[in-house]
Amino acid sequence: MKYEWELTEEEFGPFYSYIQDKNVTDIDYNGRTLWIADLKRGRYQANAEISEEFVERFTHRIANRVNKPFNRTSNVLEAETNELRISIVHESVAVSGRSICIRKSLPSVRHTVESMLDSGYCTLEILSLLINCVKAKMNFAFCGEPGVGKTECAKFFSRFIPPNQRAITIEDNLEMHFREINPENDCVELQVSKDLSYTDAIKLCLRQNPKWIILSEARSVEVQYLLEQWSTGVYGFTTLHLDDLRNLPDRIMNMIGRSKDADRLENYIYEFISVGVLIRQYENEKGMQVRYIDQMCFYDRVCGKNEIYMLLEDGKLVSDVIPKDILKRLRRAGIQEPFCCLETCAYEPLDMTFIRRSEDTEQEEL
Repeated sequence: MKYEWELTEEEFGPFYSYIQDKNVTDIDYNGRTLWIADLKRGRYQANAEISEEFVERFTHRIANRVNKPFNRTSNVLEAETNELRISIVHESVAVSGRSICIRKSLPSVRHTVESMLDSGYCTLEILSLLINCVKAKMNFAFCGEPGVGKTECAKFFSRFIPPNQRAITIEDNLEMHFREINPENDCVELQVSKDLSYTDAIKLCLRQNPKWIILSEARSVEVQYLLEQWSTGVYGFTTLHLDDLRNLPDRIMNMIGRSKDADRLENYIYEFISVGVLIRQYENEKGMQVRYIDQMCFYDRVCGKNEIYMLLEDGKLVSDVIPKDILKRLRRAGIQEPFCCLETCAYEPLDMTFIRRSEDTEQEEL
């Protein structure tokens, strides 16, 4: 359940400045030291004094806010605001000291077309193609290691879902903020709990007339039900922990568990997941954290064969071959040029503008 309260310096103390910093994504206290995850600086130990008195006071206030006990018996305390996800573990369990984790999830989109292209997050061709794939109602799997920004990437591409196509989000921690990001869209936000499992939520969706089902993270057997819903003509997004898009079918099969229907389920993966996107993060020479789309591929099943078409590898375009079935779906959506779209066609980097103007001048002089 999400709680509404004003985030004040009095309540959050030494955490407050990091909560206010837009580049900070995670604030972690391990009982002794404070660690900060920053989009630019990476993860670093903060030079901040965290007293036992503050930890006790902070925990007491959070427990009062959510009206939950916190002691040796009830040793985990969790709370959500519109911007924060707070998790506190009692020292009877976290023997190294009371653990506090605060994850920031802002109701906004960090990415724009310009920021993606200017930062080298992806190429113009790939960004255009991915936007076109959303418009052509394809199913996406956003993949990568924890903390690389899979949800942020999905939030950006959710902006291209047409307003009149009902989207239903399924999350345990509300991080998509679909309604706030897309206020004009028809949207239903479901939050799983002990009373509503991921599987139950996915099954419930079909009775709510969805056009899109967005599962915040595929973790276990619920992915089978997601694939089955997508097979009915519903479209969607999900995220997975993965290190290579070629491993996605095996990863999902392991999540589902081997069964007598293994072959059928594997075929479902290739047939009903269309687009794979893998995001990575590295530290550049200035010590800044850089995120980018490392891999992009199409999954396709045609004439009884399952195929993976890699278009992007190591952040570079390695192929422009689009499977016939994918191409047909793009054409059906009125997209004749897959690598070009209205949202990106006006973009032109400054250096390219200079080069082109120079070339034009040379031609005029000739």
